[in-house]
Formats: sequence, structure tokens, C-alpha cells
Amino acid sequence: MSESTADSSAVTNTSEVRVRRAPKYPAFIIVGGGLGAIVTFVVTNLYPADPLVGFWSLFGYFAIFGITAGVVLGAVLALILDRVGSRRARVAQAEHTSVEAPPVEGELED
Repeated sequence: MSESTADSSAVTNTSEVRVRRAPKYPAFIIVGGGLGAIVTFVVTNLYPADPLVGFWSLFGYFAIFGITAGVVLGAVLALILDRVGSRRARVAQAEHTSVEAPPVEGELED
């Protein structure tokens, strides 16, 4: 649907759009990885470390799995929230107006 306004250089298009809230995936992934690291640290700290290996080596090894699990859980949570947000989307009217500016005096035209 195009409507011309009083000015012949302006054209307005009206269309229906869906408006919804979407989660920020990187934020969920980063927070999930951080929580995975914290949980790994706490769980590693609950049990005595092998003196031949050391606490930090043991934590580093288990952090590979803990951080990965946290990232996956954060991404899954973001996907679930995205699905819920798409179901709650609302339809709204949007207008897009294109206006061509008149040429400025003294400006060279190509």
C-alpha cells in the first residue's frame, strides 16, 4: 500500500509487523559459562584434591565440562525464552516514509 502525501517527493508505505521481545543469546551463553565455572569450582572444592595433581589442575580439567554444560544450558534457556516470546508477539502497524531531499544550490550534480 503506497500513499502519496501532499509533497510529491515523500512516499509512505504501511505494513503489518510482529513486535516481540527476544533474548540476547550472547548474554545467556556467557552467564551460563560463568555459572558453570562457579559450580565446577564449588564441586571441586567439596572433595580433597590429589596431592600429585593439585587443586588447580583438577579444577581446570573439570572446568572443561562444567563451562561447556553451563554454555549449553544457557543457550537452551535462551531458545526456550525466544519461543515463548514469539508466541506472545503482537501485530502492529508500521509506516515507512521515504523522502528525497531537494538538491542544494551550488552543489554539482553527477
